[in-house]
Amino acid sequence: MIAVLVLIFAAVALAAAAFVVVPVLRPATGAPDAKKRPGYAAIGGLVTMAIGLGSYAFLGQPELALKSLTAPTKTDYPALISMLARRMPDRPGDVEGWTLLGRGYLALGNAAQAEKALGHAVDAQKAEQGAASPQLLSSYGEAMTEAAGQVTKEAEVVFRQVLDEAPKDLVARYYLGLASASRGDKAGALGLWEGVLADAPPDTPWRGSLIDQVAALKASAGGAAPNPEAMVQQLAERLQSSPNDLDGWIRLIRAYAVLGNKDKASEALVKARGVFANQPSAQSALARAASDNALN
Repeated sequence: MIAVLVLIFAAVALAAAAFVVVPVLRPATGAPDAKKRPGYAAIGGLVTMAIGLGSYAFLGQPELALKSLTAPTKTDYPALISMLARRMPDRPGDVEGWTLLGRGYLALGNAAQAEKALGHAVDAQKAEQGAASPQLLSSYGEAMTEAAGQVTKEAEVVFRQVLDEAPKDLVARYYLGLASASRGDKAGALGLWEGVLADAPPDTPWRGSLIDQVAALKASAGGAAPNPEAMVQQLAERLQSSPNDLDGWIRLIRAYAVLGNKDKASEALVKARGVFANQPSAQSALARAASDNALN
């Protein structure tokens, strides 16, 4: 049995390493606004995070791992993060541990704690290797931005450091575009965001969100205020041709509700439930959207 556990731990260690090396841009379950990053909180990311955190917390305690294998219980992500958080003060130089903790906090929306943990990871990696990796700095800048609610000057410096080493980094380019847009540099923001869209995989979960932001920025490029009805119609038309965009449907439902058109909001809800009929997590997100917008 111990040999089996060793193999299991090896597999989950590889999964955890992959999670560290390949950061994800976390989509939210609701509609991200211009202050939020594109949807980096994907279910796959959470699952990988849980695997990494679980193996990290239980490593060296095979009796606990055996209990978890023989008596499965409901996964408690906050508890896993809390367990790791209690261990990390005794491991100040553990870059991987601090990175997992920071990204775990970030995935669950605790940006302030994510910033602290990722700051520890950056300091530890600088002490160990002389410099922090662009991937780690990208996550750190993201946490700084989310904690502040805006791209601060300090975060912008971090993102520019990232691009010096990794010019194609999607996270850094997105947030630098957001910083440009906040300063009124619409051309600069569009250049960065359209580049991100060109380089991102077609099935990226947050792609639809960024397309909407680009459309809004273009609509106001001449100084005129965006037309909310036109933007909602554009989103509805896009979902007809590309329906597998959960965040897009949630944004459409919310937009119709905000505009006072509950009939269209309910119609969009019915269509979305049909598209994601066999996906329990999507159905849960749609149920929350229905509740938030007072729909049946």
